[in-house]
Amino acid sequence: MFSKPVKPTLIALGLGASLVAAAPCDIYASGGTPCVAAHGTTRALYSAYTGALYQVKRAKDNAVTDIMPVSAGGVANSAAQDSFCSGTTCLISIIYDQSGHGNHLTQAPPGGFKGPAAGGYDNLASATGAPVYLNGQKVYGVFIAPGMGYRNNKATGTAKGDQAQGIYAVLDGTHYNGGCCFDYGNAETSGTDTGNGHMETIYFGNNKVWGTGAGNGPWIMADLENGLFSGVNVKNNAGNPSITWRFVTAIVKGTANLWAIKGADATSGSLSTFYSGKRPNASGYNPMSKEGAIILGIGGDNSNGAAGTFYEGVMTSGYPTDATENSVQANIVAARYSTSGGGGVTTARTTTTTAGNNGGSCASLYGQCGGIGWTGPTCCSSSTCTYSNPYYSQCL
Repeated sequence: MFSKPVKPTLIALGLGASLVAAAPCDIYASGGTPCVAAHGTTRALYSAYTGALYQVKRAKDNAVTDIMPVSAGGVANSAAQDSFCSGTTCLISIIYDQSGHGNHLTQAPPGGFKGPAAGGYDNLASATGAPVYLNGQKVYGVFIAPGMGYRNNKATGTAKGDQAQGIYAVLDGTHYNGGCCFDYGNAETSGTDTGNGHMETIYFGNNKVWGTGAGNGPWIMADLENGLFSGVNVKNNAGNPSITWRFVTAIVKGTANLWAIKGADATSGSLSTFYSGKRPNASGYNPMSKEGAIILGIGGDNSNGAAGTFYEGVMTSGYPTDATENSVQANIVAARYSTSGGGGVTTARTTTTTAGNNGGSCASLYGQCGGIGWTGPTCCSSSTCTYSNPYYSQCL
């Protein structure tokens, strides 16, 4: 089933670093479903936003700095990051919430599963692992490899119980795996599995343990806890297609006994509705029991075996209309995500390589082991150096 596109009357291309006259959260607010969380390392998600987008932490001295948009409503100031991180490496330590609710994402703590970092925390993402361009200007996404994750267990304003919410995210359609679970959205506040219906997130990947769509994936699905759902059926829903776009707009939204999955090429065209209807035909999902925490790159119980790349996303209060979401998609297209400064989109590759040492000690599991400008170890002590893009290889 396909939703009709509407004329994006709220959208206007801007000049220079200011991308648009009305940004995604302006559009959601005008539709009566305001953002309660807005995360983006690539750009501001409000047209008037001038605050910090994310924070990076420098390896050589553990110093931190906030990365701001270059102007109100503009793209991230990647030059400031490059200058701060010159001669060393940086991690993304905080992804700030632009909505004003304070729902910032930080290093995920241990939950039902422990992470590989000290104290059972998950690893943080490299600040340079996912370079892309918006309107020809370089920015960085959040490159999640297995073992990495972000969370906020004390979020405010997010949906709880069977309350309505909407979620969208812009993702890398070529970076995924079958691990559990590359999610963004609403999850348990305890970091443990508290039962069916206690989550409602976007999932992206080709995990086939629970639900599947058409083909071999990857798919946009919903993680509702103890199940990845591609539609009303617990297992396969053939109306949910495999995704082939380099940049993906993914949407999951839910309200009382109604939910939907939508997707689109984030660089052109309109949204398609992959499912819209009643809750899954299994117990525990109607009514829902959402808890209101926010996760990125992991499952609700801190399952951290997934891979994916996140560029921007929001959570709303209320069930957004199709017209609102169509205008948000038009805004995303106007931002002109691309893999080159000229605005082109190339096909990414992921290969495994065996790298030699640069004379120092080898990197540990999940550590960086290569990339343009990388001056650290180029071998792995207990795993294989895996190429992801020209700027980032990791021990996996």
